[in-house]
Amino acid sequence: MIVEIVILAMIAAFLGLRLYSVLGRRPEQNEEPVRRRIEQPDSLGAPRPLTPRLPEANAAPANRLAPPVPETRDFDAAAEPGIRAIIAADRRFDVGLFMAGAKSAYGMVLDAFWRGNRQELKSLCDADVYAGFADALDARDAAGETLDARLIRIEEAHIVSAELVGTTARVTVRFVADIATVTRNAQGQVVAGSLNDAIESRDLWTFSRDLTSRDPDWLLDETDEA
Repeated sequence: MIVEIVILAMIAAFLGLRLYSVLGRRPEQNEEPVRRRIEQPDSLGAPRPLTPRLPEANAAPANRLAPPVPETRDFDAAAEPGIRAIIAADRRFDVGLFMAGAKSAYGMVLDAFWRGNRQELKSLCDADVYAGFADALDARDAAGETLDARLIRIEEAHIVSAELVGTTARVTVRFVADIATVTRNAQGQVVAGSLNDAIESRDLWTFSRDLTSRDPDWLLDETDEA
């Protein structure tokens, strides 16, 4: 009986030491850490953290400090207060993602205008901006002209101002781009432009979005020359 008790005690001690070696210390430098439940494998089998849940709309903030602004060169210093206000109202707002979308929208709007696609323009612009594009398309159609244009490259895209008016966020982006255009008359003759020589275009485009809306898309609501 005494021998059995001693053996059981030795087994218990051994198991205790094994558990401590796994749970009670940090892994060594070259040792693979034990995968926790907060990680899941990606498509290549490597663990990755689960995406954290966004705070509920009515949840109290963890602190009263101003929301952090990402370290980026995408905006002027004068735009920082407005960007902070937008982030405070919508914690999901990300400057880098916004700029990627703004560049994409710039190309999409120009391409839709060049092709005369009114339906696409209407989905990308607010009513006033769309009306301006529609008037230009009407004039082009009345003159019997066609437009062949290409966006060669966007040299610069930079936020110059941002503001939160009520629940509506407005962000103005300066675009500097190289664009080649050719205008042809009804007979197909070139009346302006060249596809071989790109011209620098400098534009100020303002995008807006109601942060309380379920629609995540921003609309172009103002255009001007930079």
